[in-house]
Amino acid sequence: MSKKILIVDDAAFMRMMIKDILTKNGYEVVGEAADGMQAVEKYNELRPDLVTMDITMPEMDGITALKQIKSIDPNAVVIMCSAMGQQAMVIDAIQAGAKDFIVKPFQADRVIEAIQKAIG
Repeated sequence: MSKKILIVDDAAFMRMMIKDILTKNGYEVVGEAADGMQAVEKYNELRPDLVTMDITMPEMDGITALKQIKSIDPNAVVIMCSAMGQQAMVIDAIQAGAKDFIVKPFQADRVIEAIQKAIG
């Protein structure tokens, strides 16, 4: 059975890019969210195997959303997505329970490698 993934990013084209990479590699994208609040709602509803989470978003940032998802499900698997130069936030995210992080612009092989490492 293919692994179910929730994509969270405020930029529609970024969600599209990740979705394209994932579906080509046999993963099932079960939902998308444009901000942290939607991410928490969708996580609750869909219970995906993995979440790709942008750090900088309106309404609620990715680190806050990560913490809320982890409080709902301590076993949640979240990979953070960040632009270059957000190292401090990436460290915060890892300390908050993120499994890994990928840097934008996305390289397909790095995205797949991070996901395989996180959920196989």
